[in-house]
Amino acid sequence: MPDAIYGMMVHLICSMKQERSVIMMPEDETFTTQAAANFLGVSRQHLVDLLKDGEIPFHKVGSHRRVYFRDLKEYADRRDSKRRETLDDLLDKVTKAEKYDT
Repeated sequence: MPDAIYGMMVHLICSMKQERSVIMMPEDETFTTQAAANFLGVSRQHLVDLLKDGEIPFHKVGSHRRVYFRDLKEYADRRDSKRRETLDDLLDKVTKAEKYDT
């Protein structure tokens, strides 16, 4: 069995043991703006603003915007990484100011 598949199976089984939901979805699955907003945990209007600002790529089907799952995932990963960096910087500043006891 290839390592990638083995790793995925281990992760899947561990998630199931923890009674966590597991969803498998093709990366080229398209989301409506409302479904994409729900996935990211933001309002539909905020998502539309992100699309207009070019933060997340989209395409149109008729007059409706659609977003690929892979693009949502990439945006969510970038957003989460920025949040972690900001929190790490804040913790460093608080620690240097000796305002945080570990």
